[in-house]
Amino acid sequence: MDKKIAITALSSISALGSTPDEIWQNYLKPCHFLVEKDFQSHKALVAAIATSDLEKISEIKNSDIKYKNLDNTVLYAMLCARKAVKQAAWREGDDFGINIGSSRGATALFEKYHQEYLENQQSSTLASPTTTLGNISSWLAHDLQTQGPELSHSITCSTALHALTNGVAWLQSGMSNKFLVGGSEASLTPFTIAQIKALKIYAENASEEYPCKALDLSKSRNSMVLGEGAGVICMETNPSKKVLAYVEGIGYATEILKHNISISEDAECFQKSMKMALKNTNPEDVDVIVMHAPGTKKGDSTEIKAIDKVFGTEKPALTTNKWKIGHTFGASGILSLELAILMMQHQKFIEVPFVQHDKKPKKINKVLVNAVGFGGNAVSVLLST
Repeated sequence: MDKKIAITALSSISALGSTPDEIWQNYLKPCHFLVEKDFQSHKALVAAIATSDLEKISEIKNSDIKYKNLDNTVLYAMLCARKAVKQAAWREGDDFGINIGSSRGATALFEKYHQEYLENQQSSTLASPTTTLGNISSWLAHDLQTQGPELSHSITCSTALHALTNGVAWLQSGMSNKFLVGGSEASLTPFTIAQIKALKIYAENASEEYPCKALDLSKSRNSMVLGEGAGVICMETNPSKKVLAYVEGIGYATEILKHNISISEDAECFQKSMKMALKNTNPEDVDVIVMHAPGTKKGDSTEIKAIDKVFGTEKPALTTNKWKIGHTFGASGILSLELAILMMQHQKFIEVPFVQHDKKPKKINKVLVNAVGFGGNAVSVLLST
């Protein structure tokens, strides 16, 4: 890339918590954060945000009358954005762009308003403005009082990393020198869970020690679990402060579809996105790959095959966080990127406890992060210290 893109701040909220120390300590534990929750007519394993963090969300919701009717998708992103901007020392009125995406958007509100319409044949006045996808970034821009561009998009589960690539494009073009990017997802609702269960990919083994067997290629059944959360990063071209990591390469590709949720046997989209991200890097220099690995049989195995194609016998160490915090849809890529940055900061590899890790890195200076969504929209981001 022509300009060096620095990540100067990062903030997230998930089942692991909402502060860097708490999140890292929870990554060090060999346990998962999946719990069984009642969804009206059925139960399901989920990775939900802790009650203590939901209280922080409630405080934001009640801090301004205009925020009372916002969906948690917006509020999760707002909490993270406030922290990240403060960490980066960006000020109110600064000219920085915002691109926060979501796979499903204002899920709970949309389902609530649609149910009201079915029952009453009338729509609430606030149904449209609070459920449009663009309301995530626009509310963040209002809350942070930025003067830069504000964008939203939805590209299924690779949404957050697509936001990153978009931010990089703005920074590389010179149209902006600061960008806030990320993803947010608050989709633990009965209808959403029912949709994923209908695909026959949801975990049904709540009693097992590790219900989501992400990265375990010997599993006999699908084991995806849905989580919720949000994450944002601040990116700059000329930082005058501590840098968490550099974006060294980005790649993206889309499969030729054969089915609505298809991905080829050896994930051609991942092969292309990884090769693009590694265009100026020797693959042997990559220390770790944080895989997308959703816990489905095909999703995990095809990504491994793609990695084999790109890296051959000299694969980096492989890991994922979905066994621990579930699949957070549009936010998943940024939470994987957070894991990558934490491992580089602490120089410690986070293993998947039920997987035999044939390779463990002696150093962690370059990490490749993968994400892909329904339709084969793959993104790979190479980070370096």
